[in-house]
Amino acid sequence: MINYNNKFFKAVRTSPNGETSPHTIFHYKQSGNILTAEYSGGKIAAGHLIGLVNGQGHIDMHYHQINDQGELMIGVCHSIPEMLSNGKIRLHETWQWTSGEKTSGESILEEV
Repeated sequence: MINYNNKFFKAVRTSPNGETSPHTIFHYKQSGNILTAEYSGGKIAAGHLIGLVNGQGHIDMHYHQINDQGELMIGVCHSIPEMLSNGKIRLHETWQWTSGEKTSGESILEEV
């Protein structure tokens, strides 16, 4: 299992209906298979996520955030890790808002 504890990630790509950007920084914490994170930056004033990591390092999570418009946004996400040649992790994410328009999208996060 990949250990995400105390790793930082930034969004490098997202669908147009997403709110993350290269200014969004995620700070992951992991204990056993339980993953949590705090994040902010760009259009996101504050956000949190909680999820479970499986044996292959895949993450199933729920997230909530307050955007720069003062709206509470909520969603679910599935992340698949890719190990880069420099030893860093890239996360390929598929997500869906469970608030607002309930649209879905894809994002890529990279360890910084």
